[in-house]
Amino acid sequence: MTTPLSGAIEALLLMATESMTAIELAEATQSPVDEVEQALAEIVRFYDDHQRGIEVRHLAGGWRFWTRADHADLISAWVLEGQHSRLSQAALETLAVIAYLQPIARSRVSAVRGVNVDGVVRTLLARGLVAENEPADGSRGAGLLTTTDHFAERMGLESLGDLPPLAPHLPDASALEEELARVVHPEDTGTDRASSHQETGPEGDQR
Repeated sequence: MTTPLSGAIEALLLMATESMTAIELAEATQSPVDEVEQALAEIVRFYDDHQRGIEVRHLAGGWRFWTRADHADLISAWVLEGQHSRLSQAALETLAVIAYLQPIARSRVSAVRGVNVDGVVRTLLARGLVAENEPADGSRGAGLLTTTDHFAERMGLESLGDLPPLAPHLPDASALEEELARVVHPEDTGTDRASSHQETGPEGDQR
């Protein structure tokens, strides 16, 4: 049964542009956290029991509305039809390398891909899918690349542990497997060599 609190939570989640934690929802509704968590459980159960087209999911440490997986093919076809701002294949491959090997230096991403990825990384940074942390030693050099909460939300992941295992259909899976082995056994790592070739699209950084 819908309660005033659950209704308020639904309204907040509908308007939210990113996941909201139970604490944030409690502050917004001026309600105890345990009551908010109970209301969230009731909302989740309601949408599941009635098999609605949307559901409330816990993603990237917070709660938000999400389309039900049963309609993934329909949504994908509708969203991608006529889409002109999709990530290029190069950007998707670079994002996969960062996701599975993070935190990772930009030079190592280039080594795995075999190309200079500066332009691609700028695109991923601009879209908020990855972040580049400052070097631990305080130097001015490039930091380590990691994925963001926005990436987790877009992928529908609760945590990075939910990433699927490397599989043959992933871009350059064999190269990723080899690089993972090098990370685990650094003594077997040879000198990384990246091609000086720069991957860019028609507008420079769109790849």
